[in-house]
Amino acid sequence: MERCCCGLMTPEKQAVPLQSVDVQVDVKDHVATVVSTLLYQNKEEKPIEAVFVFPMPSEAAVCHFSAKVGETLIVAEVKEKKQAREEYDDALSSGQQAFLLEESDQSPDIFSMSVGSLPPGESASIRLEYVTELDVQADEALRFCLPAVLNPRYQPAGTESTSVNVTSVPSSLVPYDLTFSVRVESPRPVSKVESSCTMDPVEYLNQDQTKASVKLAAGHKFDRDVELLIYYKDSHQPSAVVEAGQASAKPGSLMGDPVLMLSLYPEFPKDIMSSVSSSGEFVFLLDRSGSMDCSMGHGPQSGPRIASARDTLLLLLKSLPMGCYFNIYSFGSIFEQIFKESAEYNQKTMEEALEKVEKMHADLGGTEILAPLKHIYSQGCIPNQPRQLFVFTDGEVGNTKEVINLVKSNSGSHRCFSFGIGDGASSALIKGLAKEGGGHAQFITGNDRMQPKVIQSLRFAMQPAVVDISVTWDLPKGVSASVLSPPLTSIFQGQRSLLYAQLTGQSKERTEGCVTVKYRLAGRPTENKLNFSLKPAEDAGLTVHRLAARSLIRSLEQDQEGARWEKDDAAKKKIIDLSVQSGVSSSFTAFIAVNKTSGDAIQGPLLRRNVPLPMMMACSMPMPQMNYGMQMQSMVCAKKKSKGFSLPKFRSKRSCASRASSGGFASLASSGGPVVTGMLCADNMMDEDFDDTMMVKGGSRLAPQPKALRDPLLELVSLQTASGCWKLEPALATALSKTSQDLENKQPSMAKTEVWATILALVWLHGLKADAKDEWELLVMKAATWLRSQNAAGLTECVEAANALLGCSVQKEALGL
Repeated sequence: MERCCCGLMTPEKQAVPLQSVDVQVDVKDHVATVVSTLLYQNKEEKPIEAVFVFPMPSEAAVCHFSAKVGETLIVAEVKEKKQAREEYDDALSSGQQAFLLEESDQSPDIFSMSVGSLPPGESASIRLEYVTELDVQADEALRFCLPAVLNPRYQPAGTESTSVNVTSVPSSLVPYDLTFSVRVESPRPVSKVESSCTMDPVEYLNQDQTKASVKLAAGHKFDRDVELLIYYKDSHQPSAVVEAGQASAKPGSLMGDPVLMLSLYPEFPKDIMSSVSSSGEFVFLLDRSGSMDCSMGHGPQSGPRIASARDTLLLLLKSLPMGCYFNIYSFGSIFEQIFKESAEYNQKTMEEALEKVEKMHADLGGTEILAPLKHIYSQGCIPNQPRQLFVFTDGEVGNTKEVINLVKSNSGSHRCFSFGIGDGASSALIKGLAKEGGGHAQFITGNDRMQPKVIQSLRFAMQPAVVDISVTWDLPKGVSASVLSPPLTSIFQGQRSLLYAQLTGQSKERTEGCVTVKYRLAGRPTENKLNFSLKPAEDAGLTVHRLAARSLIRSLEQDQEGARWEKDDAAKKKIIDLSVQSGVSSSFTAFIAVNKTSGDAIQGPLLRRNVPLPMMMACSMPMPQMNYGMQMQSMVCAKKKSKGFSLPKFRSKRSCASRASSGGFASLASSGGPVVTGMLCADNMMDEDFDDTMMVKGGSRLAPQPKALRDPLLELVSLQTASGCWKLEPALATALSKTSQDLENKQPSMAKTEVWATILALVWLHGLKADAKDEWELLVMKAATWLRSQNAAGLTECVEAANALLGCSVQKEALGL
């Protein structure tokens, strides 16, 4: 197999049409406006059509699409999707240039851009703009992510998928450049900006540091998602922004009236929050598809995702309260469960679970999450043990909407906490699971440790469920509010809840309003109020209106999901009208731009060029010579039937051994579908159709990997008992970097051995691992509870002796004693 020497060429030596991508991000408080400029150039001798399928944040509101060809600017309009496709086809048939942007029918975080009829030597500059809310992270940072990696969507067996090519090449050979710059502005000072990629130093633009800019360092390879973490001082402050309506829009319409955006940070009573719940059914669902063998980060020290997941399950199991129930499921093309039904948490069940977790590998094939979810929901709930579901996956699935609808239909019986692992994790899937399951979503990328984010979600899961949520308004006479957001179904201490409302009418009496969120928490009526000014913000543009429109569109789409849309014309028309009115994309509309000044009808075939995307490299596979190809299709320049686009169903009968021997090159085709060429993520290399010895079929397993040295923190944590105490054993001495003799010699005479061992562990954690407090805080609370239950004498002497032995200076009070 001949190795390509240049990523700028296809195997047939034709140039790739996309030359560069420039991204400018304007962040105002917790909202980002993103402007991407894509430069296309046809270096071939014939007219071409360039097709680019790319990821997008699922919550983004795409609000502008335009093309500049020479000196001619063509601004796209939002139209019903079928009409837009027909106009695009007609334009190409008549020799006109046309540009089409549409959302995938399968998932709202995938878009397709078609640049049609680009003559030889011609360039086109495409401008794409969207607005998006920034998520709040565990450490109070706001997270922005520019998705760069589009992982192949795993299509479950037996499902249909019509698709066009999604061309993928190793990310280091993506033949277009990226420039990326960010400007941040907030009422509060910007304390720092961090990134998963190398950035130039932050530049502050004013003295009080409320404005700052940062840009991507030169030489960046577009081989990973660009993640940005923005930290403000005093970030958890409720806020309200009123944005004036569009002057040209009809009064009473969404775009014509003012729109209010509320950021709420509910505060729960301290006496309720001080007691951690000891009840609950905790169900952990772990992805064991082939891609979980991929590295967590990009450095040489990064271990595989499955190893990080095993460590995280260890920490979770040690942090669970006595008296709760739990179970662990794992899935790929099949699923497994540790217990037939959720078991009561005690030393015996914890040890049995940990023993099985240690043997878990990324050896279960594809990413079929629907079957285990159905099985979990088929199990009856345990009385007085509220169910909390934790889902860990790096996957992309072709049936995202079906999975989310299943969670939504069972939302009354549980809360769902989801975790997207690694670059390319589907934001639509991860956020959809949490949103519809009344839980919380987290993304773990780069060299992030998974543990602190997961433990934060466990804290949320242990908070009492908030019920009977209602929102009431106190507005001046003549002014009313229509909520545009879905009803609030979950509230967590310290987490932001966003609310959009359309304000209708005017009043000269008052310039202020008030919103009150009422709910019941642990059986107690509770409320939080926020006063706000009705005066519109200056120079706000239409950002809030577009985000509100996007929220309402998504809500309407989700409400009708499950019914067949073609039978619900009124609901579909409402979404299309709202999308056209607001200029925001939806699943039923597309952006279409036609250059009606462009030339004559094209003679002969119009060649189609699929622009390659970066792709997760196949994991644990040898990678010598590969064909970094792009598939090509010829399209006859005549009116054609557009079928939209989706992502291919990856199937293959080749064994892992033959793939490895061929250098990891994969050319997979679905039945009757197109071919995707390039390196594929290991999910698709380990489909359940492969009958190779690495699979679970017939009980065979991947060969066990050599046991790596465990992190000292996790080594100590692994020794804690289910009740919360530690035992005085040689393994504890080793974890503390001492000898058994050291521990025995320093033990105060009146202290019990388990009390002494537990104090040693707590002093070590507080004194030497304070920076990892987010990870060990819950299990330390459990240990302190156990110590108090012992009514042990000599605790002060134990703490002093432990400090002396370990070289620490931890106060007894700090241990919760």
